[in-house]
Amino acid sequence: MPRIPGIPTKEASPLLRVIYWYAKRRVGAVPEPFSVLARHRKLMMASARHEMAAAKASKVLPTNVREIAVYRVAQRLGCSWCVDIGTMLQKHEGLDIERLERIDDYATSPAYNHQERLAVAYADAMTTSPVTVTDEQVAELVAEFGRDGALELTYQVGLENMRARMFSALDIRDQGFTSGDACLIPVPADAPALNDPGE
Repeated sequence: MPRIPGIPTKEASPLLRVIYWYAKRRVGAVPEPFSVLARHRKLMMASARHEMAAAKASKVLPTNVREIAVYRVAQRLGCSWCVDIGTMLQKHEGLDIERLERIDDYATSPAYNHQERLAVAYADAMTTSPVTVTDEQVAELVAEFGRDGALELTYQVGLENMRARMFSALDIRDQGFTSGDACLIPVPADAPALNDPGE
């Protein structure tokens, strides 16, 4: 249970019920971070708008590159919720989730291509404290993805650092979106509710 409990559906305001309904349609369940952040309505609304805008704006990088970098941050920081949903999202993008078991060997594993290796190494350098990103690393990203792509990767890795650290601090844990390498939730368009806060 999170250190600050979420608002159960039965106690939700009409607006919050609509947000929960929308979230269920998107991912098959009310994400626990939503229900926790709902205790601070203005922050929840700001977060929701920001997440949607960031997702809409992030279209320069190939999906596999962006998703593996974000996943790596979650894995490095030990955010089980982020790893859980990140695995599900990769599966729904048609990406190979079995290779996630070999992410620690990304530099030599044939499961990862050159672009993915660059992204994972950058995610590692950004996630380390203090940050260890080098001029050469950024130059290589710009050469590979262009300035917009390098900025997008930096933004997404930074955003996942915020999410993973916040959810870990609040003890928000995996929600059952995946089990091993098998997703429990079907593709979002067909997804029934897996669970609800307080139900």
